[in-house]
Amino acid sequence: MSEKLTTVDFGASNAFGSHLFQVEIPAARNRSVVITEDYGYRGLDGEVPSGEERVILTRATWSAIADTARREFNDRLKAAKILTGRWHTGINLVDRLLGKELCILAWAAETAGEDKIPVICSKWAALRPEERWWLFTMTVAEAGLPCDTQRGWRRALFYALSDGEQPSPRRKRPRPVELDLFSLPLFMDSK
Repeated sequence: MSEKLTTVDFGASNAFGSHLFQVEIPAARNRSVVITEDYGYRGLDGEVPSGEERVILTRATWSAIADTARREFNDRLKAAKILTGRWHTGINLVDRLLGKELCILAWAAETAGEDKIPVICSKWAALRPEERWWLFTMTVAEAGLPCDTQRGWRRALFYALSDGEQPSPRRKRPRPVELDLFSLPLFMDSK
């Protein structure tokens, strides 16, 4: 008997103990937005913490990147026939793979001036999900905590994604469809 996958916010499973990301958006506009990785059941097993803060963003930086992330994630959720989400005040739950991608965008933008953020958003959107997951893995291995802003891959993300000029408004170019060689939990029903 197969059970239908139920999700909340941005593709996050509502099953207790799921590995996901939390985006805390405070009601006060002068407070920072915090992105935390919640390990679910894996947390507190051995030396694994229950969760780790990944990035703390100023509200202005969050506001500059939030719509890009929302559009990208909702396009993919629609294609997978999963309910779409919107950012709201309080705790927003994000699927673990989408959360990794969000961290890449947030890490690249966290120290950027407002003139560089459109370039960062455009280059981030041009990356494939698999490329973003790989970048997350490389970055979190040495610089995945809020205090690691100026270290290693974390700093490299800023330079790699902010290098260029502000993009002109244009439609996203279609990319060829590739056969999926992996079965991704985000796009599969539970069996």
